[in-house]
Amino acid sequence: MHQEQRQRTHAFLKNHGIFHALFAHIDSVKWLTGFHPPVEVGPNFFLGGPPLVWYSGGHFTLIVLDIQADSVADLGDDSDCSLVTYPSYTIDAPIEGQQHLIDALKSVLDQSGPMPDGLGVEARWLPVAVWQLLRETFSTNLEYVALDDWLMPLRAIKTAEELEKLRQNFRLTDIAHAAARQAVQAGQREIDVYAAVESAIHKAAGQRVPIGNDFVVGYRQANIGGWPLDYPIREHDSFIADISTIQYGYWSDSCATYFAGEPTQEQIAMHRTALEALEIAIGMVKPGVIVRDIDQAVRDFFSRAGYPVYPHHTGHGVGVSGHETPRIVPYNDEVLEAGMVIMLEPGVYFPGKTGVRVEDGMLVTNDGAELLTHHDKSL
Repeated sequence: MHQEQRQRTHAFLKNHGIFHALFAHIDSVKWLTGFHPPVEVGPNFFLGGPPLVWYSGGHFTLIVLDIQADSVADLGDDSDCSLVTYPSYTIDAPIEGQQHLIDALKSVLDQSGPMPDGLGVEARWLPVAVWQLLRETFSTNLEYVALDDWLMPLRAIKTAEELEKLRQNFRLTDIAHAAARQAVQAGQREIDVYAAVESAIHKAAGQRVPIGNDFVVGYRQANIGGWPLDYPIREHDSFIADISTIQYGYWSDSCATYFAGEPTQEQIAMHRTALEALEIAIGMVKPGVIVRDIDQAVRDFFSRAGYPVYPHHTGHGVGVSGHETPRIVPYNDEVLEAGMVIMLEPGVYFPGKTGVRVEDGMLVTNDGAELLTHHDKSL
């Protein structure tokens, strides 16, 4: 599993003279190995630090807590990647997660032999104790190359394996939106809509699945987004349901706006404009397009229509993170490439009154865009 990702990384590091590397960002770990930590209420009690991936001579070693070993795809047939775990709970000794992690990492480093030139490290994500171990093992004057964000461009082009995981997540958001549409009724609350969505997703997946992002009724003062609360839904209220699922370590995303009863004429016009803006954006998607041009075209469209321009991004990439490259924002000169998966999400908001946002996910193909979301966004 994820062999293509590791092969890309191996070639990339070799080309840059990196022969040993330590990855510590959770997105890098997930992308390289398929590790997907379970749903937790905060960090696991026994963790000694972030999951780590050590790269040496073309081989990758994933180091995780023993009770999280089931959260990684089967590596049995993957000769380029192995799994090392460290102890979690025991009644025979105090809980010493960090020491257990350091001991596990030390055993892996010792097998690498003397450190030549060419060490890369995701420096911003390493605990102090890991830094100390690296210096004790190799050199007190350790020289390294900071690899932070090096993998992001590689992650932008999805593999066939990644696309299948993303498609499964998008199927869940389609199911979630059908439940949200039915649940948005006068007399219900934001949290009631969320509960209906959560139930539909879990039943379809057959397991717990983390869920985001926004479940907000239109009369909230900050009505662009937020967690569901006790706000009641009233007749004619708009309701933004921006829904993500995180299954197999990958994120989906999606958004639609629903109405309790008949929408007002103002809401109908807002909704129509948002859908037209989304169609304009989707129509521009193809390899070679500069992403800020998409952003500018959509913002110009809203301005010409007489609406306030939304204060958030027009879109973003999605994968092992909910927001990854390319960000479709005014400053970004990145160019779309075939194989990217992006979200587009224009909106119109009148704080404290009503709001509308619609969002689709798509695969950038050689010919344009293949929609991955299929939820009903009509009135």
